[in-house]
Amino acid sequence: MSAKLIPERLKFVRENMGITMAEASRRLNLSKIGYCRYEYGERVPSQQTLEIIAQCFNTSVEYLTGLSDSPAATQIVIDKNKNPELFALVDLCQNKDTELLQRMLSYCNLLINS
Repeated sequence: MSAKLIPERLKFVRENMGITMAEASRRLNLSKIGYCRYEYGERVPSQQTLEIIAQCFNTSVEYLTGLSDSPAATQIVIDKNKNPELFALVDLCQNKDTELLQRMLSYCNLLINS
């Protein structure tokens, strides 16, 4: 059984991004009316649509459905066509070269903490 979208949370994350309902619908490739029905609670999106909304709005399905109180994203999808360098970097890390991975993480931590 899937949890249902909490419309107020959808509105919150959209407004936090500073975008209109029209822009949200465009980003999700939905009609404005279709998107508005989700935000007004008139329709319940499928699990797949919830995942797309969460990804697009940089949040999590768990937040949108009330299973978490944190609006922070729990996963990031990297598109090879849109971000080839980042995709290559993550792919390199997945190849289990632990020494390289540790060096890269140390470097990232230096950047973050400086």
